[in-house]
Amino acid sequence: MNLLDQLASNGQQAASAETICSRKACRNPAAWQLLWNNPKIHTADRRKIWLACDEHRSWLEEYLTVRGLWKETLPLHGEDNNS
Repeated sequence: MNLLDQLASNGQQAASAETICSRKACRNPAAWQLLWNNPKIHTADRRKIWLACDEHRSWLEEYLTVRGLWKETLPLHGEDNNS
């Protein structure tokens, strides 16, 4: 299930203005979900989500990977990035 599906299942509408990149000071629309967790404080099945634009996807993945937190990256909108 992606972030937009989770919001819809909670009865909330996902506005495009809310789906911006998580990189500090970036205001670009997000295209990716970076799923992560901190094993020191989260259960193994828990996934936190950062959103990333195309420009900052690799930077955010590297940031999480170096710290041992990154789990996977998924498109924000279904199978392809243009949905």
